[in-house]
Amino acid sequence: MQINIALKKVVDNSYNITIDTLPKLNFDTKVAVVTNSTVSKLHLEYLLTKISAKELHVITLKDGEEYKNQESVNMILESMFESRFNRKSMLIAFGGGVIGDMTGFAASIYQRGIDFIQIPTTLLSQVDASVGGKTGMNNKYGKNLVGAFHQPRAVYIDPYFLTTLPSREFSAGVAEIVKMAVTFNKEFFEFLEEADLNNPEVLQECIKQAVQTKADVVSKDEKEHGIRAALNYGHTFGHVIENETKYKKFLHGEAVAIGMVMANETARKMNLMSEKEAARVKALLEKYNLPTSYHIENPRSFYETFFLDKKSADSSITFILPIGIGDVTITDKVDAGTVMCVLNKFGETK
Repeated sequence: MQINIALKKVVDNSYNITIDTLPKLNFDTKVAVVTNSTVSKLHLEYLLTKISAKELHVITLKDGEEYKNQESVNMILESMFESRFNRKSMLIAFGGGVIGDMTGFAASIYQRGIDFIQIPTTLLSQVDASVGGKTGMNNKYGKNLVGAFHQPRAVYIDPYFLTTLPSREFSAGVAEIVKMAVTFNKEFFEFLEEADLNNPEVLQECIKQAVQTKADVVSKDEKEHGIRAALNYGHTFGHVIENETKYKKFLHGEAVAIGMVMANETARKMNLMSEKEAARVKALLEKYNLPTSYHIENPRSFYETFFLDKKSADSSITFILPIGIGDVTITDKVDAGTVMCVLNKFGETK
């Protein structure tokens, strides 16, 4: 005997991304702003002048990738329970990618899902992490291995918040912009080679192009069953680097920058990318003081860690490799010997 549960329906998760001065936001429900200690000191007072709500709470977490864990998520959830939030209540993620990911994850599991809004304050989160609905946290096995797809109700990108961003954090965001240009837009890459992102008008145009690129990809593949995985270019290698260094030596964008160089070397060995093209990508990353080298202490251990990546399955590893500049392939057909050759090369340098 079979009993069918008919659940076929279309759910519209569309939302707007506003790139402009933060508007007034009015809510007729309970709202909690989730932020960290650094952003709170710099910008919380400004944000609170923009928000009107039935009840407004602030949840302040410790700052840093090492706090992107179950303990921090529990802190968000417990605060909501203590304030008697319900399914109509809302969270506002106010910070970088770490805050955005954990806030979105907490929203996805609180009473089986409530709404949240993204107000990203770092360049990396403005051009990448806040868009697309990926939420989650880290554990001892790796980065973002626990999470959910949960789209925000809206994203507000206010370039004002970047005025207090440390130069290293700014560069980490540039890495994600370069990532999208290499994989999807050759003209954008050529524009970046000549552009001065320290110019506010140029920077805003770059944010717009990067967000539009990601929005286009997400609209085609929300749950990362296909082309969206290409946005993980540099991440397969980068996540292992972050894991090896306990998330303390490199910012996420810095690890991704190194990961792109490693991916490019792999692509070069497979004749997908020329040496000149790989050098152009490396030069653009170094233009913004991003690291492009990393000493691998144990190449075999590094290789085995790939299997903890979400994109890998069973005995195969999925790699995102550029095809020149402006195109990309997603493949699990990379010979182990080729990968080990690349890893050994990075193991030789200090």
